[in-house]
Amino acid sequence: MISLKNLKNFLTAFLLILTLAFVEIATNSQMAIADTATNTTTAAEVFSTNCAGCHINGGNIIRRGKNLKQKALKKYGMDSIANISNLVTNGKGIMPAYKDRLSEQQIIDVSAYVLSQAETDWK
Repeated sequence: MISLKNLKNFLTAFLLILTLAFVEIATNSQMAIADTATNTTTAAEVFSTNCAGCHINGGNIIRRGKNLKQKALKKYGMDSIANISNLVTNGKGIMPAYKDRLSEQQIIDVSAYVLSQAETDWK
C-alpha cells in the first residue's frame, strides 16, 4: 500500500515533469513559427540564386511550356511539394539535380515557395 507521503512525492514529481514537458512543447512551437518566417525569405533567396536564371517570374527561358505557373504545374503533376522536391533533388532532362548544391530543407522550402508563388501568379 502507498503511503500518503509517497503519493504526494509521486504527484509532485509527476506535475513537475508534466510542466517541463509543456514548457518544452511551447518553446519548440515558437521556434517552429520563427523558422517558418525565416524559411520564406531563405526560399526566395534560394530561388533567386539557383532557379531564377531559367525560371524568372515563374517562366522558363529554355522550354516555354514547362514553366512554374499553376496550370503547367498541374498539367505535369508538379502541384505538390513532394513532386517539386523530387524534381529539384534529382533533376530531369535539361534541368540539373540540386541534391549536391542545396540541403534537403532548402529544397523543401524552395518547393513550397514555388507553389505559393504559382498560386498568386508570381506577383
